Amino acid sequence: MASILPLEKMSVEEKLQAMESLWDDLCSKAGAVPSPAWHEDVLADRDAMQYRGDDQFEDWEAAGRNIRTKVS
Repeated sequence: MASILPLEKMSVEEKLQAMESLWDDLCSKAGAVPSPAWHEDVLADRDAMQYRGDDQFEDWEAAGRNIRTKVS
């Protein structure tokens, strides 16, 4: 079934609410969506990096500042 939303007539708040509703519905059915095979490889690589101590972490505020700097 195809649903068409009047995006050009919707406010930003209405669009965000629609996205949240879609996300909530998808999350409730997460087991029905198979992960691509490459996800397992990426997770294994990240796990190995953490085990070796090759990973780097930063707190949420620093990450946000870095993202804002890169996109501005």
